[in-house]
Amino acid sequence: MRGEERPELETGGGPLGSRLRAAREARGLTQAQAAAELKVSRPLLIAMEKGSREVQPAELVSLARLYVRPVSELLRPTAPPVAIGARFRAALASAPEADDLPQLIARLEELADNYLDLLRRAGAGPPGHYPPVRRIDHLDPAQAAEDVATEERNRLGIGDGPIQQLREVLEVEAGLRIFIEPLPSRVAGLFVYVEPLGGCVALNARHPAERRRWTLAHEYAHFLVSRDRAEVTLVGHRRQPPETERFADAFAANFLMPRTGLLRRFNELKRSREGQVTAAALVQLAHAYRVSVQALTLRLEDLRLVRPGTWERLRDNNFQPRAAAQLLGLEADDEQAADSLPFHYRLLATQLYSDGEITEAQLARYLGTDIVGARRVYQRLTETRDVSDDGASQIVDLSEALG
Repeated sequence: MRGEERPELETGGGPLGSRLRAAREARGLTQAQAAAELKVSRPLLIAMEKGSREVQPAELVSLARLYVRPVSELLRPTAPPVAIGARFRAALASAPEADDLPQLIARLEELADNYLDLLRRAGAGPPGHYPPVRRIDHLDPAQAAEDVATEERNRLGIGDGPIQQLREVLEVEAGLRIFIEPLPSRVAGLFVYVEPLGGCVALNARHPAERRRWTLAHEYAHFLVSRDRAEVTLVGHRRQPPETERFADAFAANFLMPRTGLLRRFNELKRSREGQVTAAALVQLAHAYRVSVQALTLRLEDLRLVRPGTWERLRDNNFQPRAAAQLLGLEADDEQAADSLPFHYRLLATQLYSDGEITEAQLARYLGTDIVGARRVYQRLTETRDVSDDGASQIVDLSEALG
């Protein structure tokens, strides 16, 4: 029977105190401020957070209201993940223009906590197999990036061609937890590694799909070589970027457009056009690799397959890549279609609802939507399309078929 969990309030120790403290810190409140809002003494609040004083039901309701958290979340029987906000402190100091980030990092912390709760309820572990951290100290960033990208493609078994489902590969095979959230326009993405969930990436939902793919590959580079340090990736190039950023950008170029595969496809396209490299050819190749024409052209310049300054000349001549793609009949990625939550996260929530372990309201809360939206997600994840024996289109409800 579906229903809310009703754990007992703690009488000492345990995760409730740490959850109260984490919820308060996420709201940006000091102990003195929270105590004043609750009309209790600061020592009393400290005792509740330490677990040395039992939290009364009415107090718990007041705390949940103040911290804007469901009571059920505060009563989860596991400690919250390591404070993500604290991990980002150094990175935020170098990104002062991103004033809205603390609130968004608190949102990422909440999603990480929800993910861990879904894993607990399902009795499952997070997917993916993490490679050891690569050491690139004292190595040339460009050469190290190509070597690591090649090794990682071989490890993941994806050859040297375009990666059509990059997010799925990095979520399922590599074990990244990838969220797509509205970030400040100058912020391309965030990366943080937290125990026990692992590597978490947030991509800017406001950016085009091609840009999100580049950012995802960039953040994956940080995961591979410096996962102990949280990162905020800004749009635009600094005059003298640190070696870690030079490595991450070079890795993204090599991982998304590996030298051998790109050279082969470029030469095939060139032969088909009698040796001419046209703007249309660049648009087609960029579409195949699902990157921007700018990223593709700059990569070709680096490999000396086109003349230096080709992208600048295209830009100065007011070249419009999207208009050119439409003329060539190339469909752009649906920028609004990307799910904000990782596939495995959504699958866990859907499975728990299907098994009767959580209510429809809980499903909606985990998915960050209303009841109607939760039903749509459930339907999308539990149906498959095929044809019947007479060739007519049909939809099979997997939850009913397996139930």
